[in-house]
Amino acid sequence: MADVTDTTIDARALDEVVTYTSELIRIDTTNRGGGDCRERPAAEYVAERLVGAGLDPVLLERAPGRTNVVARYEGWDPGADALLVHGHLDVVPAEPDDWTVHPFSGEVRDGVVWGRGAVDMKNMDAMILSVVRAWARHGIRPRRDIVIAYTADEEASAEDGSAFLAEEHASLFEGCTEGISESGAYTFHAGPGLALYPVGAGERGTAWMKLTAQGRAGHGSKVNRENAVTRLAAAVARIGEHRWPVRLTPTVKAALLEMATLHGISLTAAELEATGFDVDELLVKLGPAAKLVEATVRNSANPTLLEAGYKVNVIPGNAMALVDGRILPGTDDEFLATMDALTGPDVEWEFDHNEIALQAPVDSPTFAKLRAALEAFDPDAHVVPFCMSGGTDAKQFARLGITGYGFSPLKLPPGFDYQALFHGVDERVPVDALHFGVRVLDHYLQTA
Repeated sequence: MADVTDTTIDARALDEVVTYTSELIRIDTTNRGGGDCRERPAAEYVAERLVGAGLDPVLLERAPGRTNVVARYEGWDPGADALLVHGHLDVVPAEPDDWTVHPFSGEVRDGVVWGRGAVDMKNMDAMILSVVRAWARHGIRPRRDIVIAYTADEEASAEDGSAFLAEEHASLFEGCTEGISESGAYTFHAGPGLALYPVGAGERGTAWMKLTAQGRAGHGSKVNRENAVTRLAAAVARIGEHRWPVRLTPTVKAALLEMATLHGISLTAAELEATGFDVDELLVKLGPAAKLVEATVRNSANPTLLEAGYKVNVIPGNAMALVDGRILPGTDDEFLATMDALTGPDVEWEFDHNEIALQAPVDSPTFAKLRAALEAFDPDAHVVPFCMSGGTDAKQFARLGITGYGFSPLKLPPGFDYQALFHGVDERVPVDALHFGVRVLDHYLQTA
């Protein structure tokens, strides 16, 4: 077994992580939903480089072209639990006319890699490749087995990706107890000299809903008290205006306590949990840092699509809406009851897509090691836990008993709005951030 050293990530590894990020971006894996995506070229790209690291990746498809890659890097301790490291290969759509550079150019300009997937999440895909190839060159074996998974379809339902892997190929993840992936461990500048690194330790559940109102079709000039559009519009308005109550999960409580301390705010766990505690007042005091938690102190439901009718003088017999709901861990029953009340007797609703909420312990040895890896390369880092407002493939792998953390390390300069670039225009990542990330990832994986 080789010792953990800073020389593991050599100059070649630093060059490779930039090259791999750029070249993966150039492979257009746009996922428009409904099966409209083809990840296979990117899957073959990463598989070829895993083979170059001495691994034996398998390529798996539920549907033609929707390719997943899984490989195992064996550790030196056969009694240790395995660790899953996963990243998705698909990206959301991008309109080239809106971008400063073409979103699938992978252009490296002024020390920044541009393109769709630069932060979500072909950067992490590239880091994984860079690390394992550096290990192969230096003869490194980590303590525990590292299972590497590159997935399809994360930006839609995951049916062709992590769901398929968890349901049909669970044996590939044998021994995995924990996993790391996207949406965490990046620099969040909360003020002068205050660099936070949020590490994901929870996710809200996904509740995409379809609302349907039935009514009496008729002429647009006639009074109609059974108008499906009116019924649906009333329900949608109630949902959009609803103020969800505060529900603080253990992850969010831990985040609030740590951030309060960093901001010089006196706050105890007992005060945080007391009846009548005003979390919104605390969020105001936290300033920019509030962005890390404000979306996860409550459930949410946002109407996103309306569909009804076909002619201005015809009252349709039905109307439909879609609503994007997100559910905090432990609040499912409350969410269902609230939706029943808000939709009312004239509107039916059902889940169009429903996924579980997640919560990972923040007082675990794993979280401590994630924290230590960041602090090893940024002494000014303040690592805080946070709950993701959305979801990742960790939901699917949780069904295999794998506890997931959001950990895709990047050191970002002040003014770099990482969160705004997720699914946004001009997505990009600094080269220096990739270099930092690959060093941190290497350090964590060797000490995990």
